[in-house]
Amino acid sequence: MANSPSALKRIKQSRSSEARNRALRSRVKTLRKKILETSNKEQANSLSFFYSAVDKAVKRGAFHSNKGANLKRRVIKAIKAS
Repeated sequence: MANSPSALKRIKQSRSSEARNRALRSRVKTLRKKILETSNKEQANSLSFFYSAVDKAVKRGAFHSNKGANLKRRVIKAIKAS
């Protein structure tokens, strides 16, 4: 257990950031699944939501910028393959 006030504060901060990051990552996963399951007309609209969610997650530190780029690239590749 943490003994100093600064250590207690750090634990609180890490828990809140962990919850925030988990929510952001979950949203990206959900949107990705949704895109891959829908038809072509709906994919165009869903794709912009997905890109926005990935960019927000990168900006807020839930993903590294390269991971965000890879996610976007893989989704486009999967759409073109189907």
